Amino acid sequence: MMQPWQPLIDWWFGPPASANATAAARQGLWFGKQDSQDNEARQRFGSLVEAALEGGLGGWLEEPEGWLAVLLLLDQLPRMIFRDTPRAFAGDARAQLLVADGLARGREQQLAPIQQVFILLVLEHAEDLASQESAMYRFDHLLARADESERRLFEGFVDFAERHRQVIARFGRYPHRNAILGRPSTAEEIAFLQEPGSRF
Repeated sequence: MMQPWQPLIDWWFGPPASANATAAARQGLWFGKQDSQDNEARQRFGSLVEAALEGGLGGWLEEPEGWLAVLLLLDQLPRMIFRDTPRAFAGDARAQLLVADGLARGREQQLAPIQQVFILLVLEHAEDLASQESAMYRFDHLLARADESERRLFEGFVDFAERHRQVIARFGRYPHRNAILGRPSTAEEIAFLQEPGSRF
C-alpha cells in the first residue's frame, strides 16, 4: 500500500535516479519561480501544508521519508504557495525543531544524499548562525562522501550554503526578507540588496 506521503516525494524528486539525474530533472521545480509550479503545489498539496503548519501529520514522522515529506511541507512548499508573503516562512520554526530531533536520531542517514539536501536546507533557511554552521558541516560531509561523478553537484550545494552562512554572519538575518516581514532595513542592508545575488 502506498504511503500517504509518497505522492509528494514522487513529485519533488521524481523516479529513483542518480543525484545528478534527479537534480537535472527537478532543479527547475526546486529553485525556479514559476506561477504554474506554485499553483500545482497549492492545488495538490495545499491541504497537507495547512495540516503541517497546524502541527499535524505527526504519524508521518515515524518513517524517514515521512519526516522528509513533513519538512518539505513546512519549509519548501510554503515558499511556493505563499510566495512573497509572511506565510512563506510560517513553517520554519517547526521545521527547525523537527530537523534537530531527526538529526539527533540519525534519521537522515536512511535517506539518499540528494534527499538529505532538503533536510539541510531547513538549517540553511534559519536566521541563526549556529544552524548555518551546522548546515555547512553537514554539507561538507555529504560532499566528502559523494561519488566522484557527483562531486560538482554537491560542491554547488556547499557553495550555496557558505553564501547563506556569510549573510547570517554579517547581518544576523536575511535582508531580502525584511520587506515581506515588515522589518525595517538598515542602510548597510539596503546597500547589500543592490548587489547581484543578494536575494537568493
